Amino acid sequence: MLAIASQTFLRNLLSGVVLSIAVSLPLAAQVQTSTTVTHGTPKTKSVTVERGEIVAISGNSVVIKMEDGTLKEFDNVPESTTFMVDGQPVNIKTAQVGMKLEKQTVTTTTPKVVTTVETVTGKVWHVSPPNSVILTLENGQNQEFKIPQGQKFMVDGKETDAWGLKKGMNVTATRVTEVPEAVLAVQVQRTGSAPPAPAAPQPGQPILVAAAVPTAAPAAGEPAPTALPKTASYMPLIGVLGALFCALSLLVMAVRTISSRSTVS
Repeated sequence: MLAIASQTFLRNLLSGVVLSIAVSLPLAAQVQTSTTVTHGTPKTKSVTVERGEIVAISGNSVVIKMEDGTLKEFDNVPESTTFMVDGQPVNIKTAQVGMKLEKQTVTTTTPKVVTTVETVTGKVWHVSPPNSVILTLENGQNQEFKIPQGQKFMVDGKETDAWGLKKGMNVTATRVTEVPEAVLAVQVQRTGSAPPAPAAPQPGQPILVAAAVPTAAPAAGEPAPTALPKTASYMPLIGVLGALFCALSLLVMAVRTISSRSTVS
């Protein structure tokens, strides 16, 4: 039994070009494969927080004033998008203007390694060192595998190269492939708060109540005035004073005339 010790050889042995000497069968039918997945520790890649207040709602469209003061319009918001407000889910149909919303997006990456082990068993039928070997598989078919350059082997506890392989040796070749991957997970949490209720008056604070003041009705039998009286002016007084001055002037003239006649006679 020949033990294959180098992983480089293992990776190339099963991936080489297959040449069938007898009736050919697919290599996959001869290879036993097992796969295991090892997960690493999740690592948070980024956390994004968006906050805003609803300022307008129309159908399935909503306008939100963001924390930086900008306005963003979201059209065709699905009803399945909900925010938890006071422990209750709220969607576009039950949302209210004045609600404050917060959306937190957490992106997490989890490393994992997918390990695939492929094993093939056969007997050395022909070897062409240092490049290839033909194995007789368990189903009796012959297939050729490439040997990596500089590959070393363990034969009966001793290290040898491809030149040490001989016809008739039983060989079990194993290829181990490790493929690192990263699993990306996005978690979105939506919360909000209802618009504040009107503040209740403090105890002992007077409450101003506006009441209509009734208009006094006109006395019975007295017709209501159809127009407001005109405001009095100074024109009549000026006219009276003018007439008095004229009369006084005429009186003075008459007295002077009489006096002058008496002097002449």
